[in-house]
Amino acid sequence: MSESSKKPVSFQSSRKYSILEILQFLVVVSLILYFGKTLFIPLSFSLLIGFILYPVCKWMETKGIKKGIAIFISILGVTLLAGSIIYLLFIQFSEFLHEWESLRVKLNQSIHQLSVFIVERFNISLEKQTEFINNTVNDSGSLAFSMLRNTAYSLSTSLFFLIMIPVFSALILFHRQLLSNALYELFPPERKNTIHEILIETIHEYYNFIKGMLIVYLIVGLLNSIGLWIIGVPNPFLFGFIASILTFIPYVGIMISSLLPIAVSWITYNSIWYPLAVIAVFSIVQALEAYIIFPFAVGSRLKINTLIIIIVVIVGGIIWGAAGMILFIPFISIIKLIADRTPSLKTLSVLLGDSDQKQTSK
Repeated sequence: MSESSKKPVSFQSSRKYSILEILQFLVVVSLILYFGKTLFIPLSFSLLIGFILYPVCKWMETKGIKKGIAIFISILGVTLLAGSIIYLLFIQFSEFLHEWESLRVKLNQSIHQLSVFIVERFNISLEKQTEFINNTVNDSGSLAFSMLRNTAYSLSTSLFFLIMIPVFSALILFHRQLLSNALYELFPPERKNTIHEILIETIHEYYNFIKGMLIVYLIVGLLNSIGLWIIGVPNPFLFGFIASILTFIPYVGIMISSLLPIAVSWITYNSIWYPLAVIAVFSIVQALEAYIIFPFAVGSRLKINTLIIIIVVIVGGIIWGAAGMILFIPFISIIKLIADRTPSLKTLSVLLGDSDQKQTSK
């Protein structure tokens, strides 16, 4: 009787999944994540914040602070941090607007110099240049309307996320025991300890993820500052680290943070080459951050190899856009934790692991 009861467990744990089954599962999950991103993106950010704030809330509760008050203090701290970043973004933009009049004069001079160069070099008259510009503006009207519509949709979605993420985070922290018990009920009783270990290690993995991100910001800030210092831009470390902090807001953050050093370099040196050099510095550092610094710093702390990190970042961008590029990294770390404890997913565990793990296993 005991031997027959052991056979099904052994069969299930040693079962190998076919390539077709894995592909079908990936397609179904990708479709669910893509069409449900309005719900899953804020919920995922909230889960991330909940895992990060759990040790803080637990510590305050051990000091006699009630659960609700501890959660409120933790959420308030994160909200103030996010608000500081947004305020910094607006400060950058407002300072850029103060310099706009000088920039407009410089821009008109540069356009005039470019027009004269085109006349002298390519023998294209000013009338033809003006006609070409007018036709281009008229033809791009529909494109500009589409961009404005997409921007308005993105802003409304971002506002919804900013409202829902603190609410979801507070509810997840408040009902964490209920959610844990519900998760335990999804698995056999003998797997409860394993699921508990995965939850605890997930919290540590998220902590390592945040620590890795801080290292990324430090390295990117130093590279930005050194590049601006070599060019000769005033206050290079200020501009470099502001740009590094604002890279937390993908795409938009680096564009807004680069406006002020571009304007300052243009006004200071009265040459178009210095703003172009600033753009080149930020572009090179962004490429290094996306494809080398971020995968190496974050991937090494999550014990996932760099190739998988790059693939996950690209897939996350395809499915969820900029949010997916941030969130899919912790997701893959959770998948690796599960694969490490599931014999049937041993191949996936080896594939996701880094070279150090491979060497220790030999």
